[in-house]
Amino acid sequence: MPRPIQSVERAAALLRLLGGAGRPLALAELAAALDLPRPTAHGILRTLREEGLVAQDPDTGRYLLGDALDRLGTPWDRHDLRARAMNWADALAAGTGCAVFLGVPSGDGAGVDVVHHVFRPDGTPQRLLTNTVQPLHATAWGMCLLAFAPASVRASEPMERYTRRTLTDPAVLARELDGARRRGWASDPGGWEPGVGGLAVPVRSGGGLTVAALGVGAPVEDLFGPDGRARSEPVVELAAAAAEIAAGLEELT
Repeated sequence: MPRPIQSVERAAALLRLLGGAGRPLALAELAAALDLPRPTAHGILRTLREEGLVAQDPDTGRYLLGDALDRLGTPWDRHDLRARAMNWADALAAGTGCAVFLGVPSGDGAGVDVVHHVFRPDGTPQRLLTNTVQPLHATAWGMCLLAFAPASVRASEPMERYTRRTLTDPAVLARELDGARRRGWASDPGGWEPGVGGLAVPVRSGGGLTVAALGVGAPVEDLFGPDGRARSEPVVELAAAAAEIAAGLEELT
């Protein structure tokens, strides 16, 4: 049987100790209670504090449970996500010439909820899609969530066909999701709207948890070459914007 991971066991023990103490505890008390060297206990506490699972009294330096424990199992607030993404989404639209979408799992996990949408900056007539729910299997941002947040979403079966490019075969979709995980981004060459494609990357919070999908949408020929492969420029810009949004989310944890 594989051995338990010692650092995880120690972190869990510290949380249990803080939860049962009924008062804030000093580093020396925590280290002594678990028979840990102070530097080891301090390192674990520092990591837990950065994740919001442990808090430290600014006056006494003593430790107590953090507010993030109350949010375990609760999805990220969509307004926080949107606020942290807005500036980067605007810059991404300007830099790529594409529409930008920020999507999160819908309440039932069967779709992608668009929480932010920036129009393509080309002046063409467009409809605002914020607060709409789109299919997981037919959009790049939906497939991104299927690939990188599979515990939060599930593709409905049978999968509805929207265009001739919509993936409706579960085996084919599974292969596409495997490819997305290998390369780090998902693509849609026109599965939701005829002639309109999409690319999307995961937005991750602390520890690598995928909390949203950031995508760009544009005519297929703007995102994909004649060979059907995604153009590298929008993928690079997407990844950079997602990293900046993720860094902003770290400030909330």
